[in-house]
Amino acid sequence: MEFNLADLFERVADAVPDRDAAVCGPDRRTYAQLDDRSTRLAHVLAARGAGPGAHVALYLRNSIEHLEAMFACYKLRAVPINVNYRYVDDELAYLLDDADAVGIVHDSDVRERAARVAPRAPLVEFVLHLDDASVASEIAAASAERDLGPRSGDDRYVLYTGGTTGMPKGVMWRNEDIFFGAMGGGNPGGPPITRPDDVTVSVIDNPAQRLRPFLPASDPGPAQFVSLALGPLMHASGQWSAIGTLLGGGKVVLYDRPSVDMDHVLDLIELERVNAMNLVGDASARPLLATLAADLDRRDTSSLLLLGSGGSILSGEAKEALMRAIPSVLAIVEGIGSSESPAQAVAVTTRAGVAAPSRSLTFAAKAETIVVDDDLRPVTRGSGIVGRLATRGRVPLGYYKDADRSARTFVEIDGERWSLPGDMATIDTDGTVHLLGRGSLCINTGGEKVYPEEVEAVLKQHAAVADAVVIGAPDERLGQRVVAIVEPVAGANPDLESLQVHCRAHLAGYKVPRATHLVDAVVRTPAGKADYTWARAVATA
Repeated sequence: MEFNLADLFERVADAVPDRDAAVCGPDRRTYAQLDDRSTRLAHVLAARGAGPGAHVALYLRNSIEHLEAMFACYKLRAVPINVNYRYVDDELAYLLDDADAVGIVHDSDVRERAARVAPRAPLVEFVLHLDDASVASEIAAASAERDLGPRSGDDRYVLYTGGTTGMPKGVMWRNEDIFFGAMGGGNPGGPPITRPDDVTVSVIDNPAQRLRPFLPASDPGPAQFVSLALGPLMHASGQWSAIGTLLGGGKVVLYDRPSVDMDHVLDLIELERVNAMNLVGDASARPLLATLAADLDRRDTSSLLLLGSGGSILSGEAKEALMRAIPSVLAIVEGIGSSESPAQAVAVTTRAGVAAPSRSLTFAAKAETIVVDDDLRPVTRGSGIVGRLATRGRVPLGYYKDADRSARTFVEIDGERWSLPGDMATIDTDGTVHLLGRGSLCINTGGEKVYPEEVEAVLKQHAAVADAVVIGAPDERLGQRVVAIVEPVAGANPDLESLQVHCRAHLAGYKVPRATHLVDAVVRTPAGKADYTWARAVATA
């Protein structure tokens, strides 16, 4: 039995053809329409030379056409390669070369750049402009037959990640492993399915499957699960949310503007009756809360039942404020994850749990997750030893064309493969994980290790701080000193001393920032993650 993303999607499309599948601005597709257009585009790509195993770069903003291009590749057994639409020429040329892309699929926003850079990529054979009228006509006239050959659970899924701490790298997965590891396994609210045909059972019989753990037993939930991801399709969070929702028979609402406007987010929640929304930590939560507080029109958010968060810190204060501001929300689910290991540990905040102060960076380890020391041996729970989070089970095959990095990240322990993406943590006797941050960002100050995310979480608790990023700056005496880049709340002007006093109440002295720089806005990536390259430039300047 093979679990293949294209096969699974076709099963769902056949089971609920007339159900809404995707919405992006004024564009809307049913499952039958999305499947039909993906099949036609697959034939167009095949005619240009894309076939099994070929890497096709998707240089696209959020759109339904982006979803269609992804599934067109899966149907062909080709591999869609996600490309950051903000890349300039050299960045795009690097990725096309590193990924061995044979073609580029793009939209009007990047048409000139795609045409200019394509000749620099040695393997690129075609450039397909989806917004071109002739291409649209070609897709409409292409075959709608599903005669693209048999597929396999071994077909590749590749996700390019990174860029904030190094050059982007492609994480290679089997279709079957990414389906179970990051996309819900066909039954997100319960045990994973065991047969591909079972994907349609929950689609028809339990459309609110993702909400089931949080709904009262007597509440059937909405007739169709509706999700909105604030992370774009070019990033993991957006892809996994969208594909997971589609393979569960839900409706995907794609955010349709270049930058996130929380007024528009509230409009989408009300218009499309969104049930679940994925945030990027406080980077999403704080502007959402500010907009809710100033929402004079009082948009209807009663359909919103579940909030997710990942990729950045969600502070305890923000969690409690979200629960107060959106009374319909049943739970907030946070996760530690990465492209190399999507779900290492989770934290669930329910309405009953907000009576006690919510903690940041504290999670419950999954059964497949441990903390290991430098010798790759599990640390003793409750010892306080800092180690690396390691997860077994559904693990990537490795990094594309990078055997050395693969060997360091995907290791064998007692005969099993484990993923160690670099998250540092301690683990309590009861399995509670205290996340410290990514090891590659660790600051060595006077021989002591400081993890930026730990300091950032404390800084964000300060009443005058809207956002913060922490980096290590060169220091003659200490090697590195802790520096905070702070975005103040409107009208505030926090000084270094007040921030230090606040931090000393929560952190050891060596973790307290030695310098601070106030900025109008903390720069983050399109996925909402901190841009540490920018932060270092600010500190250096």
